[in-house]
Amino acid sequence: MNVAVYKILGIPNFILLAIAIIVALAFFINRVKHLYFILRIGKEDDRFNDIGARIMFALKRILLQLCVLKDVTAKDLAGLGHAMIFYGFLCFAFSYLFMFGRGFIPGLSFHILGDTFAGYFPLLLDIVALMVITGVVWGLLRRYVVRPSRLESTPEAAIIMGIIASLMVFHFLMEGFEVNIDPHETASMAFIGVAFAGLFNNMGIERTTQEALFIASWWIHCLLVLGFMVLIPYSKHLHLILAPFNLFFKSMEPRGALRPILDMEEAETFGVSNIEEFTWKQLLDLYTCAECGRCEINCPAHLSEKPLSPRHLIHDMKVHLLEKGPHLLGGNNGSESGTDAQAEAAESGYDGPALIGGVVSEDKIWSCVTCGSCMEQCPVCNEHVDKIVDMRRYMVLMESNFPPEIQAVFRNMENNSNPWGIGWATRADWAKDLGIKILSEDSNVDILYWVGCAGSFDERNKKISTALVNIFKKVGVNFGILGAEEKCCGDSARRIGNEYLYQMLATETIEILKGYNVKKIVTQCPHCYNTLKNEYPQFGGDFEVVHSTEFILDLIEKGKLKLSKPIDKTITYHDSCYLGRYNTVYDAPRKILQAIPGVNLVEMERNRAKSICCGAGGGRMWMEEHLGKRINEMRLQDALDINPNLISTACPYCLTMFEDAIKEKDVQETLTGKDIIELTEEAMA
Repeated sequence: MNVAVYKILGIPNFILLAIAIIVALAFFINRVKHLYFILRIGKEDDRFNDIGARIMFALKRILLQLCVLKDVTAKDLAGLGHAMIFYGFLCFAFSYLFMFGRGFIPGLSFHILGDTFAGYFPLLLDIVALMVITGVVWGLLRRYVVRPSRLESTPEAAIIMGIIASLMVFHFLMEGFEVNIDPHETASMAFIGVAFAGLFNNMGIERTTQEALFIASWWIHCLLVLGFMVLIPYSKHLHLILAPFNLFFKSMEPRGALRPILDMEEAETFGVSNIEEFTWKQLLDLYTCAECGRCEINCPAHLSEKPLSPRHLIHDMKVHLLEKGPHLLGGNNGSESGTDAQAEAAESGYDGPALIGGVVSEDKIWSCVTCGSCMEQCPVCNEHVDKIVDMRRYMVLMESNFPPEIQAVFRNMENNSNPWGIGWATRADWAKDLGIKILSEDSNVDILYWVGCAGSFDERNKKISTALVNIFKKVGVNFGILGAEEKCCGDSARRIGNEYLYQMLATETIEILKGYNVKKIVTQCPHCYNTLKNEYPQFGGDFEVVHSTEFILDLIEKGKLKLSKPIDKTITYHDSCYLGRYNTVYDAPRKILQAIPGVNLVEMERNRAKSICCGAGGGRMWMEEHLGKRINEMRLQDALDINPNLISTACPYCLTMFEDAIKEKDVQETLTGKDIIELTEEAMA
């Protein structure tokens, strides 16, 4: 069918098509330029290192649809539906080149790529069109009938779904008409098209009418494609364009490392109090959010009925950015950033809500436990935690605005290098009768045992420290501790927002460690582990850091440590956020438990990457929990649901939170908590 010479009101088809394409592109490009200029207002952020690794990550994540397919279960097929629509559109994107091309080149068909391709590609298109329609129907049923809590039933979503379904329907209509009017152009293997062709003939539609209907269907199909292209940058489906870029620009730093403030002495302000003070990548996150709600249903703050929802946090900041953006741009088209843009906004009369306290309430900021679950579940790799910590930094360092109980914690860290405020000189008192080397007295050791504040000062966790020492001695490990020279690693200070205090503690500790030429460190605290391993390198502290569970498992696998005494209990293991999600240490604790005779290891429903925080992360260990339900009790209920005798952890914070919840729930008679280290010592031969 020669659509290229068809005329409407005397105007050749290709001229009208060219006009439609130009108009659509003009709207599309104008919107994208506007969004780009707003993005450029953000602060600089170098995300161009490791180009090859970035490309491979983005391609793997997109083409394999790992982000959505990993969540497919018998109860939730949403990810499968998304993948069906995605793969279908990949095929149709290619076919649209020919569909639009036929408006300019008479006779253009799939045959230019070979008869075999021309025979089988229409069959593939029919199959994937059915896939897409199935995905759309399932999506509509979930969103408007099943209504899972993470999805919001907006008119925009219905419009998008309707356009996608219409594209498939008009594909079938075009195919059916074309089989009858120009059968050489469409292979008979296009079974849906053949079925529609038979239907049209049975309806008695004349050939000339079918020709006109084909042209009408072709035009509607083209306009739907162009309209969809224009709609995307104005809708939440902007992620269709930007997700590949957001994946490419993901942080290549260790997952558990926060971005440092590198100019503490020179900077005039700290943290973020205005949307334009975020980096351009942080602003790109706002654009890219698909509002799928995966972050929300895995956020312990949200699940415990606190005001924080990661999904709404990102969405609200996006709305704020788009409202403030034109004022920020002024006439500079994104050439200015930071305080210059802020001044421009003030001059142009922007009087909208402030970021902190207006767009994002203080309660939302302080509700975060920095567990990283939102980032783990986000299909487009948005980085929520950094944004929250940046706002905390402003509140703490610029306004001294933080929960009142934190004042004592900061003071204790400053004066005694531990959150409890116990005299720093007594840090090694727990070990005075154990015959442990102190590096200041004998630095000839293979391993530095980093005890941590909890292991040094908390009565319950001192028992775990002693147990680990007994394990070391059992297998003949040459180790020592810093004793009174050990300081708080600074994890809580940093995540609460006191970057200045954190850097003070970190730089002092790094200097001490380098002074003793420390090479390898073993610690039982995941927070210390993450900080020493992933964040100290930001300030020149490069050490081999091993968590106690990794170290113990290595001893077991090498035959140096025998676990032969049975522990006849049903045990569940809770994944610490900073050991699991941030450092992917999931297997070592479980393998240790499985190596103990008599242990029946059972898993909570939410485990490994979907484990829920105990409630102590992000400095929440030191804050009162005034809002919503108690997170530790919510997590304990996950354990109670599977009825174990014992809940095991590999984190002093987690153990403390669980033992508090066990007492509060009054289940001490049926459930106890122990660290993996204690169980290992108990099972030693």
